[in-house]
Amino acid sequence: MKLREGIQQYVQDKQAQGMRFSGGNQKLISFCRHVGDIPLDKIRPKQVLTFLDGPRTSVFTWAAKYNLLLNFFRFWVVRDLMRSLPMPPPRRPPKRNFTPYIYTHTEVRLLLKSTRMSQANPYCRIDARTLRTCLLFLYGTGVWISEAVRITREDVDLKRGLVIIRNNRLEPCRTIPFGADLHKMLKSYCTSHHRGSPKTRQFFLHMDDKPLTEDYLTTTFERLRHCAGIRSHDGVARPPRLHDLRYTFAVHRLTAWLKRGADLNRMIPALSVYMGYMNLSASARFLSLTPERFRAQLNRLSPHQGKKHWRDDAALMDFLSTL
Repeated sequence: MKLREGIQQYVQDKQAQGMRFSGGNQKLISFCRHVGDIPLDKIRPKQVLTFLDGPRTSVFTWAAKYNLLLNFFRFWVVRDLMRSLPMPPPRRPPKRNFTPYIYTHTEVRLLLKSTRMSQANPYCRIDARTLRTCLLFLYGTGVWISEAVRITREDVDLKRGLVIIRNNRLEPCRTIPFGADLHKMLKSYCTSHHRGSPKTRQFFLHMDDKPLTEDYLTTTFERLRHCAGIRSHDGVARPPRLHDLRYTFAVHRLTAWLKRGADLNRMIPALSVYMGYMNLSASARFLSLTPERFRAQLNRLSPHQGKKHWRDDAALMDFLSTL
């Protein structure tokens, strides 16, 4: 089989699985133009490498193209149309120094206060109340943006103060409670935006009753952030993002627990489960983002310094497994 035919069949297989795969298709076609329409078993690692090392290719694009070709060749190796994978050695991924932006309580209030000014333009598809409710929901629950926009009216139980976060099989669904202030906002939003029978089941809606999308919400937030005058500081080049509200939720929650003297050996794994982390120790990363004045208290949680860690508490682990 030649390369062009192999690409066509591979793309058809992906699309039959429900994927659009338009980006991958374009990259594979570019690879075919680079090496020519040669038989699959005649492709050599040197040809793959010259394609990967094309001009103006960033390290992340290189890795994406590498993984695409690797999966493509694996597809045909298991079908005995290629003897081996003609892949050069992979590059070591670059080290990312990622530091999320933690909004202060004052900045959160400023964002909420600025929604009316931000959405005053008649061409805005999101009204001020929807934007404000979305921000409070993200900040009050710490959910991912994609999880928030997928929520349906049936997922929000206002009577019990619960919301169902639906995900795929790799990220299972979870049911989380929300506080009284957020309950009041969600109830008010339902009254004003879900009157009658909206055409869509989605909870957060554009002004034309169409589902709110993650991309549009993120773009709208950039305008809101500029209106509120919030900029990055401490020499951080990347501007604050909407997604940083998730990190802010976790850090503000940990800080509040520390002020109250709560036992973080129990609270940290509960926070992990609440935020949907499969690895219960994942939210320990938020400890390094808490204010420095709590450092001595946090150091006592280290499994290397303490005699007992929350992972050693069998009763706690049994409880968390049921959530």
